[in-house]
Amino acid sequence: MAAVLAAALSAAGTDGSGKTAENETEIWNEGVGFYLAGDSTNALKTLRGLMLSREYGARAAEVVAKIQNDEARRPGCTNALERLEEAAAAAQIALRAAPGEKRANDNFTRAIDGLAALRETERINKILESSRGKDPAALLADATAGIRRAMEEFETVLTNAPQAAVAAADGLSAEISRLADVWIPVKEAICAAVTNKEDAATISGRVDAAREKTAKAASLAGDLDAGARYPLAEAEQDFTGFYKMAATPPLSIKEDLVCQSNAWQDAKTQCGRQWQPEALDWTRAFRAKFPAWAQAYSQQAAADTNMPPFTAEAQAEISALSTKLEQLQIECTKEILPPKQEEALDAIRRIIELMPPQKGSQGGGQGQSGQNQKKEKNDGRSDQDKNGQQQEQNEDGDDDRNEDRQNPGEQDKDDASGGEDGKEEKDIEAVLRKAQERNDEHEADKRARMRKARLPPNEKDW
Repeated sequence: MAAVLAAALSAAGTDGSGKTAENETEIWNEGVGFYLAGDSTNALKTLRGLMLSREYGARAAEVVAKIQNDEARRPGCTNALERLEEAAAAAQIALRAAPGEKRANDNFTRAIDGLAALRETERINKILESSRGKDPAALLADATAGIRRAMEEFETVLTNAPQAAVAAADGLSAEISRLADVWIPVKEAICAAVTNKEDAATISGRVDAAREKTAKAASLAGDLDAGARYPLAEAEQDFTGFYKMAATPPLSIKEDLVCQSNAWQDAKTQCGRQWQPEALDWTRAFRAKFPAWAQAYSQQAAADTNMPPFTAEAQAEISALSTKLEQLQIECTKEILPPKQEEALDAIRRIIELMPPQKGSQGGGQGQSGQNQKKEKNDGRSDQDKNGQQQEQNEDGDDDRNEDRQNPGEQDKDDASGGEDGKEEKDIEAVLRKAQERNDEHEADKRARMRKARLPPNEKDW
């Protein structure tokens, strides 16, 4: 509120001392005259300069608060938040001059009524505006990587000296809060795609719960509370789950490559999840969405000659490879020493080669960044293959390799389980797929308009 008051006083042409070229009584009378005549604009300009006056400050502040409060609550007001902020600052000045006066208390209470909600609404609108046109899957990819970095950073923050720990915790808390805001555009994308009100309410509730967990993690991390580990882990599960459902096939197969590489190198587990089942999940996500995605891409490529082609032969080979890949990965999850992980890696690399290049693609492999990994063995593979698998050294040692392997029976049990949770996941996935389709349609329309638009004289057409 102090900043609001300073801005108001600056606009009024005073330094806040209450001393002006004219007599304060004359200024007060002139301001009240404007107010009684219904000229709010000139009344504000005149009375703002008296708000810190010893004699007229409280009275001037009370009038300013009343004017701004009334204007802010007028239907159609375009700067309601700005007016309410000044009304609250002015009412606070009047209240400090007479803290026991009922009218001053009532005026202050009225000024701050709904102010917090309006601030939040304005903040959400700015977030939505800044994320307009962005792919929800890409937003979730970046947020998933971000929450995992936050989990690692939080553990190091707790070991710092007190002064350094406080500064680091503040920065980390701000970053986690930013990640919590990612749920806002994700929720809007879901609500725009869903048609069934009950489904929308269910999914919207899940997104709100995920946002609350992330915000709670931010608060606890800022307080250096070790209990922040638990909401951080829950937030990571939420981001990962929604990312898997929202990711397009190009993103899914790139995440698949990272997970399969980590499984082959027996990397340290991530948030309690084994790499091989994670790779299998990404393969299944890819297979579920690939046919519809490939069809939509082919249709867009037929209308837009600038898009790389995607032949029917390539699509058929990818479908066959992904079917084989899933079988290989199922076998790898059931073997203590999986013999076909390299074969699975080769299948993923071939699928990526066959996929059309994605201009401006984001999120590939980001979800697993920052993991402690073993250095790749020099087994004669090409540099390109090694770049796709390059990882940091795993410090856990070889003795723990098989301890965290998933029990083969548990994998079968998970595959067989469905029930309400499985149905809900499919519903959310369908909604997110609709949101992605809407985004793709928007991009296609934009490209079509760009083709029809005449080039500026200073631009070439090649």
